[in-house]
Amino acid sequence: MTADPAATIRGVLNDLGLDWDEPRPASFVVTLPGERKLRTTCVLDVGRQAVTVHAFVVRRPDENHESVYRYLLERNLKLYGVAFCVDHLGDIHLAGKLALKAVTPEEIDRVLGTVLEAADSAFNPILELGFASAIRREWAWRTSRGESTANLEAFRRLIPE
Repeated sequence: MTADPAATIRGVLNDLGLDWDEPRPASFVVTLPGERKLRTTCVLDVGRQAVTVHAFVVRRPDENHESVYRYLLERNLKLYGVAFCVDHLGDIHLAGKLALKAVTPEEIDRVLGTVLEAADSAFNPILELGFASAIRREWAWRTSRGESTANLEAFRRLIPE
C-alpha cells in the first residue's frame, strides 16, 4: 500500500500541471480540460480503504432515455476504473473506486485519463441522443436572430435543411 495516498495524488496533479484544489484534507477537486466537453470536474476522495472517483458528465437527458442509457452501458464495457452511472435525478456521472494499495502515480494518471477520455468522447453522442430537440430549437433561435451557431456546428447533421 502507498504510504500516503493523498501525497501521491498531490504529486501526480502537480506533475500533470492540472488545475486542482484540496478543499478538505485528502479530498481533491480536479479540472480536466477537454475538447468537446471543455471541462470535466473530477473529485478524488481518499477514504480508509479506497479512493473514490466521481465526475459529473451531463444533466438528465430531455429525451430518448433508453438510447442514451444503452449507449452508456455499452461504453462501460470499455472503461477502466470508472463507469457511467445516473443519480436519483437522472444526471449522468462517472464513478469508481481505487484500492489504496493501487494508488500509484501511474494508476492515478490512468484513472484521470479514463475520466477525461470517457467524458469528452461521450459528450457529443449523449447530447445528440438526449438533447436533439433542444439543439434544433437553439439552432433555429440563433439563426432567426442572426447569432453565431459556431459552438453548435458539431450537431449540424441534426438540423433539417
